[in-house]
Amino acid sequence: MIRSVTPDDAATLCSLYNHYIEHSIVTFEEEPVSVEAFRDRIENITESCPWLVYEADDDIAGYVYASPWKARHAYRYAAESTVYMAPNQGGKGIGTALYERLIADLKAQSVHSVMAGIALPNDASVALHEKVGFEKVAHFKEVGWKFNRWIDVAYWELMLE
Repeated sequence: MIRSVTPDDAATLCSLYNHYIEHSIVTFEEEPVSVEAFRDRIENITESCPWLVYEADDDIAGYVYASPWKARHAYRYAAESTVYMAPNQGGKGIGTALYERLIADLKAQSVHSVMAGIALPNDASVALHEKVGFEKVAHFKEVGWKFNRWIDVAYWELMLE
């Protein structure tokens, strides 16, 4: 089941996100986030953009959200998307289902383009984004430093019209 996030989801989503902070390069945050800070993120993002969760067997299997691409007014029709799956939930079509719903919601809000930044390597995320229609548009070498190594970041874009 896909539904909109609620502040009550903060603890579960924070735990899922903190797993990636501590064990992967997919986020460049380096210190775990508190539940209160994560709840604030949910409230700030959902003021203007969709945030969706996928529930399976009474647990959250993943989430996706959009946020404004940039603050300047001329960027008002552009968004950035973010998706995270619970560690044992990849390869089940959940990310695709979440993205399909997010894309529909963004179209309904007249969003024109969606960007997704992916720390590399991340074959699963690249495959998911390309499966739902994103195209690679940029590659930045060694822009992040985490776990004592340089990390590349590439951007994929999806045009919604």
